[in-house]
Amino acid sequence: MPWYFYLALKQLFPTGRFPFFTAISITGVALGVWVLVVVTSVMGGFGYELRRMIVQTEGEVQVKGGGVIENVPAVLAAVKAAPGVAAATPYVAGPVMVLGSGRPAFPIFRGVDLDTVEQVASLQRFIRIGRLEDLDDDAIILSSEVASQLGARLDHVIEIYSPLLIEKLKADEVFLPRQFRVVGFFEIGHQHLDSSTIYGTLRAAQELYGLGRGVHGLNVRIAAGQDENVVASQLNRVLPVGAVAMPWTQSWESFLWVLNLEKTINFFLLLFIVIIAAFSVMSSLLISVVRKTREIGLLGALGASAREVALCFCVQAFIIGVTGTAVGLALAFGTLEIRNHIVHGIASVLGRTDTLRQFYQFTDLPSHTLTSDLVMTIVASVVISTLAGLIPAWRAAKLKPVEALRSE
Repeated sequence: MPWYFYLALKQLFPTGRFPFFTAISITGVALGVWVLVVVTSVMGGFGYELRRMIVQTEGEVQVKGGGVIENVPAVLAAVKAAPGVAAATPYVAGPVMVLGSGRPAFPIFRGVDLDTVEQVASLQRFIRIGRLEDLDDDAIILSSEVASQLGARLDHVIEIYSPLLIEKLKADEVFLPRQFRVVGFFEIGHQHLDSSTIYGTLRAAQELYGLGRGVHGLNVRIAAGQDENVVASQLNRVLPVGAVAMPWTQSWESFLWVLNLEKTINFFLLLFIVIIAAFSVMSSLLISVVRKTREIGLLGALGASAREVALCFCVQAFIIGVTGTAVGLALAFGTLEIRNHIVHGIASVLGRTDTLRQFYQFTDLPSHTLTSDLVMTIVASVVISTLAGLIPAWRAAKLKPVEALRSE
């Protein structure tokens, strides 16, 4: 072990005691890492849960036409025969106006094929009241948010107006709204998805949009271990002109970009906590340089070079960074382990459990720690802490042995 590394350890952790300034420096770095890991993990948890919900309701790949896909059986057969595809189901999706109890709502009507939808999307697991089998051409299942907007209950009859109504009116034709009976309610678990969707049969959706036997697209479930980008690329080779396969990440690109932007902004904002902690590291080391001026002069008199003296303080900053990061990681993973107990405790004390579900669509706080986020946090913390030692190291290296030995 180089002598300056050994001396750095002895100055930070003298035998038999734990210096106050060392403890403060390590605590500052640990708190920064703690907050950074907890927040990025929780943000990653929300993103991970949303991605899981999207894939479970729409599959990993979507096939869409420039307009309407007409020859559905042929396209469906080509998709199912493609390598990496486990199942596929047609769908129709579009905006409608829903009127119930005198209240309007403007959700997306998703028409699904009852024979094949469960092979791709796990819709039944999200249905809280009713069953998917209860759907027929005159029935719909509402999301919890849409049902709340309409004041709808089971067996209520609601009216649905499609954009086709406007086209018929332009041609002076009469097109009456369709009446549907409410047979169930679903809750996917995210406000964005639960506030804008209703489910009906494929045939009902085709009639609402006047598609005949055409559909708007196919949802595709890929085989285990397959990559959605690769499967989408293979599908594009066999699809007819006008139809294109997209992985779910491309279909939801804008929304995922916003999520990643929020996460990135939070990371860099919270990184300032580590930067502030680095200033405490720098301050404590500067104080150490002042207090140990004669010792530094003695090292120079014994033959230590300015570089070796500087390295002694850089190593101290590095050790503080590594130790603080390790303590912060331990605190962060401990906090994440009991996060739901903390959330439930605060919600119970404030009486806000229902508020969490109503506005944030969760009662259990999700968490998902990405290896890339963890590595970035560790590297940033250690590097920033080490850089904080440069100024004290430069100050110590500038001291001349003769002048330092005269210091009182």
